[in-house]
Amino acid sequence: MSKAKILVVDDEPKIVSTVRAYLERDGYEVLTAGNGKTALDVFRRDKPDLIVLDLMLPEIDGLEVCQTVRRASDVPIIMLTARQEDADKLVGLEIGADDYVTKPFSPRELVARVKVILRRAKPGPASAPSARIEAGGIVVDEGRFEATCHGQPLPLTATEFKILAALVRNAGLVLSRGKLLDILGENYEGYERTIDVHVKNLRRKLREANIKSPCNITTVQGVGYKFQEPENGN
Repeated sequence: MSKAKILVVDDEPKIVSTVRAYLERDGYEVLTAGNGKTALDVFRRDKPDLIVLDLMLPEIDGLEVCQTVRRASDVPIIMLTARQEDADKLVGLEIGADDYVTKPFSPRELVARVKVILRRAKPGPASAPSARIEAGGIVVDEGRFEATCHGQPLPLTATEFKILAALVRNAGLVLSRGKLLDILGENYEGYERTIDVHVKNLRRKLREANIKSPCNITTVQGVGYKFQEPENGN
């Protein structure tokens, strides 16, 4: 089995060197870039399995890199940010990042997040009994890692796919943010708000896929989210 390739993008050589050492110790192949332009060149040439991406980069900043990558690929992205404000932490999620880590960070925590997200992005066995789920016009094929809305393919990130699969599998039931974090494999305080951003992106993509049908994901105030099948079956 080939090693997963991780692209680490940061303009601080010490951070790149430390992260590279920890990732290689866990058996990953590591690619590096010190600015946004080089990062995009490496992404297009080497097709990494996951990108660790600093927000503040020379030439092309991390947000623009994330947007450019997301237009071409659903490769998982972990955003690194030195900003402390919640709005700045979450903006990367809104444009397609899967997760964020705030500087200064523990290299071990970053490696743990890489492992979680790579597991999340890995398709399940096609023969699994729950490989295909369908409700309310949504079909989620976990074996193929594909989802459609009324026949239209949904371009989902790995995180969005897992959330949608959980909601569709539990159609009509309320899933708390904490429960969704458990399903995603997260065990870190303060990350429940990231669920809100991923659900917001999911709703947008569902509307884009079928603009005539109301969004199937409803908010249960103070609790979490529920996938609601339309009463008329449409």
